[in-house]
Amino acid sequence: MKPITFIASLLIAFVPIAVCAQLSSPIAAGVPAGAGPGVHSPNSPFAPLQERADVLQWGMLTAVKTRVEKNRILPVFPADVQALNKKSQRVQGFMMPLEPGEKQRHFLLSSVPLTCSFCTPGGPESMVEVKTKTPVKYTMEPVVVEGQFAVLQDDPYGLYYRVSDAVAVK
Repeated sequence: MKPITFIASLLIAFVPIAVCAQLSSPIAAGVPAGAGPGVHSPNSPFAPLQERADVLQWGMLTAVKTRVEKNRILPVFPADVQALNKKSQRVQGFMMPLEPGEKQRHFLLSSVPLTCSFCTPGGPESMVEVKTKTPVKYTMEPVVVEGQFAVLQDDPYGLYYRVSDAVAVK
């Protein structure tokens, strides 16, 4: 058995399902799992994001609706979110690395911390893809990045937002 497969099987066997489920979106009123702004569990070892006036608010980004077109779910953005497109913006969130390594150039920012590697903390409206100019050191604490913000109408990966040419901000 490969080491990674062995570790995954141990985690599945010994980590209670509730631990993974605590950050998943609730399934209520027809909202599928993995949709919505995400849920920050009161049992999480990580503090929720502190409100900051100098960053985009997740409440604004997660207010997106969806429509079905040709068997695909596409976002329908409110006017205030559309107005952010192609403008420099700051976003605060928790890093979700897309590749291994101490320094990251391409990652996702999430509105809630990822405490279970098998669970998505929320839907695509609660994540922003980030591509940086220079690598950012991985941390489990919240980070703020600033760069060119894009509102994605029909991303092939199902993402709704992207920040390009980003730099880390204190």
